[in-house]
Amino acid sequence: MRVGGASCRAAQKVRNGERIEVEAPEPVLLQAEPQPLTLVVVYEDAHLVVVDKPAGLVVHPAPGHPDRTLVNALLHRCPDLQGIGGVVRPGIVHRIDRDTSGLLVVAKTGQAHEFLAALFKEHRIERRYRALVHQGSRLADRGTYRTLYGRHPHDRKRFSSKVVRGRSAVTRWQVVERLGSLAVVTVQLQTGRSHQIRVHFSEHGHPLVGDPLYGGARADGRLPRAEAVLVARLGRQALHAELLGFPHPVSGELLRFASPLPGDLDGLIAALRALHAGGSGPQVSGRGR
Repeated sequence: MRVGGASCRAAQKVRNGERIEVEAPEPVLLQAEPQPLTLVVVYEDAHLVVVDKPAGLVVHPAPGHPDRTLVNALLHRCPDLQGIGGVVRPGIVHRIDRDTSGLLVVAKTGQAHEFLAALFKEHRIERRYRALVHQGSRLADRGTYRTLYGRHPHDRKRFSSKVVRGRSAVTRWQVVERLGSLAVVTVQLQTGRSHQIRVHFSEHGHPLVGDPLYGGARADGRLPRAEAVLVARLGRQALHAELLGFPHPVSGELLRFASPLPGDLDGLIAALRALHAGGSGPQVSGRGR
């Protein structure tokens, strides 16, 4: 961008009458192509596939992530997926964040896509997550976060529950284990807004361990040194989609899938448990596995 024929800074103020020139880049068509990437498939039939996504894998192509996504891998495994629900997000009816691990269902037919999309819209999908959060000073044994929800008013990359207008967001949670300054919680989503779990816990004073966007990474640095050393190894937000349940789009049979904690998160919790073992740490209320 140029102002008055000269290059300008992003925050530069302009005056009345100044000429502003903008050169728009050529549009780039995002077209997902099949790629032979490793997938952990939990269930598959002619109508849908359930995968256990590793942390670090983006769900579908987007600016900054044009390929090597879950969609690219699925197109290689299921060539008929192309065009189901769109060319960029074929078969995708819901997403989990790149650095969140766990279960995700993908439609393989138009009928299944329409059915599953309706279930998610009507909040009739069973979803349970496991997270490691900062206890702060007032983390109760269980609770419900029920708020409005929308884009952050000042940062378009983030979302917030502290908005004047927005959609409803409901998160139910329960502590299953307390580990020093941290706690393992299970989380049930009644709604499925982008970043909902991360936002709700952060804005109630209990950010997820390792979350760089919503304050968890900053909070990690204020932990007691022994805990801080352990959590620094994780390198992502401590969130895992561990349970997914829904009726089959054709047979109506109730399908329910569970995913164990991946090695990085399971190892961190085990190390924290060992650190606080022997009665010197806080009371443990059960592993909840």
